[in-house]
Amino acid sequence: MTLPTLIFGAFDRHNFGDLLFPHVAAALLPERRLIFAGLAERDMRPWGGHPVHAIAQLAGQWGDQAIRLLHAGGELLTCNAWDAALMLQPPAAAQVIIDRLDTRPSAKQAWTEGILGLPARAPYCVSPRLFPHAQRIVYCAVGGVELAESPDALRDEVIDDLRAANAVGVRDRLTLAHLRAAGLTARLMPDPAVMVAELFGPSIAAHASRGELADIRSGFPDGYLAVQLSADFGDDATLAAVADQLDRAAAANGFGIALFRAGAAPWHDDLDCLQRLAARLRTRPLALLDSLHLWDICALVAHSRAYCGSSLHGRIVAMAFGLPRISLLHPRQAGHPTKQAAFAATWEPPGHPGAVHVADIAGSLARALATDPAQRRHTAHEMAALYRQSFSALNP
Repeated sequence: MTLPTLIFGAFDRHNFGDLLFPHVAAALLPERRLIFAGLAERDMRPWGGHPVHAIAQLAGQWGDQAIRLLHAGGELLTCNAWDAALMLQPPAAAQVIIDRLDTRPSAKQAWTEGILGLPARAPYCVSPRLFPHAQRIVYCAVGGVELAESPDALRDEVIDDLRAANAVGVRDRLTLAHLRAAGLTARLMPDPAVMVAELFGPSIAAHASRGELADIRSGFPDGYLAVQLSADFGDDATLAAVADQLDRAAAANGFGIALFRAGAAPWHDDLDCLQRLAARLRTRPLALLDSLHLWDICALVAHSRAYCGSSLHGRIVAMAFGLPRISLLHPRQAGHPTKQAAFAATWEPPGHPGAVHVADIAGSLARALATDPAQRRHTAHEMAALYRQSFSALNP
């Protein structure tokens, strides 16, 4: 009898990359009995995701049985419990909770554990104590670029959980260095999203040909730049600078701009932020994708001339379709490790711009657009092949 495989990750909330991960795992494990798990029970199918079960409840059901547990990817190693619990709330409610509890440590901890049903400091690393009879525990293409800057107690818990795993794959060299410094062995592999063109190309093409996507595409006879910003870019000065740079890039290349959200969970993307950016842009044609459906987002990026945004997975989907791409960093991130910069430094070929600051948008897009299309396609195929190989090695 095939052991049940728990596919675990942050796909219990709306974030573009996290919604993709279980699709990739399911496509590569077609013969397995799969159960999709997160920190909360949620039905994400209206946005293209999966029905997700709460890991604490699954531990009660499966904790005394033989299972496989696969952490499906993402920046899991440095997400603390308080932030994880807040990201499961509606955005407006999250701010109310922060205002009420942030200065009350005991109440904050009690609320967090009540939401998650777990006492973990790093809840997206599943404690082996929850599933003591697990036959195999795997971390697949996870990230933790800020692990060295994390609180000692959280970092120690993460290292202990990773040490108990049967196999660990990480998606960037900075995370790999952190784990090696702690005496852990890990495999370097790309992010799961490098597989989207190979595995889901027909689904993405179908979404591109109907509804809102078809309307948007028909309005850009010379193509468009796919642009996304997280909510922290929403101050007036930053938005003005971004708009100026995007207008320059669009004018230099003759295309329009299509804005989209890559996540609706707290601290991800904010519709008001993009609307305010749109009001500052002079470029026409201009569109803002209303849909939050996973495959609509993929389709918008896949049919663009290039991608510019703060979402790592916007960049990786563009990579998978062989498109020019740049990752955008907020000015406050200067001097700090970021997952965008770490991924680009690990996997991008020489000459392709990586993570850039606001003042460098137009120049970096020009360099990205000048890269060799054949090289970009080669990189896309190479990343997909390497991910498939690595995934198979981790999940025999």
